[in-house]
Order: sequence, then C-alpha cells, then structure tokens
Amino acid sequence: RVQIEVRDTGCGIAPEKIGKIFDPFFTTRPSGIGLGLAITRKTIHDHGGTIRVQSEPGSGTSFLISLPLPNLN
Repeated sequence: RVQIEVRDTGCGIAPEKIGKIFDPFFTTRPSGIGLGLAITRKTIHDHGGTIRVQSEPGSGTSFLISLPLPNLN
C-alpha cells in the first residue's frame, strides 16, 4: 500500500461536522456545492483505498489516503 497525507494549518473542522464532510452536497462555505470530498472518497474507494480525516478546531486538518499498490506481475 501507499499512503499519502495532506495536512493544513487552517481553522480545522468542528467535531459535529466531521461525520458529514464526505456527504454529497454538504458544505460550510457560502459558495460551492459540496461535492469535492464526496467524489474524492468515492474515487479512492473505487480503487480499493481508504481515506481518514483528523481535525482539531484552531489547529488544522489532516487527510490520510491509503491505496493498494498495483500487482505488476
């Protein structure tokens, strides 16, 4: 497997919203349609991978993506 971590030092995600961020059309922004993370998770899952999120309000957010390595035999 290969793992990719994407981390920021932004405002973080409130604990009550973490469970919703991968839902289609969920957004906390005034503009946008809330499909980005839903499409990202589906694409990762379609390739046999996983995505996890950790966030602390005021300290940023981290996404950990794990994907299987291709069998080259």
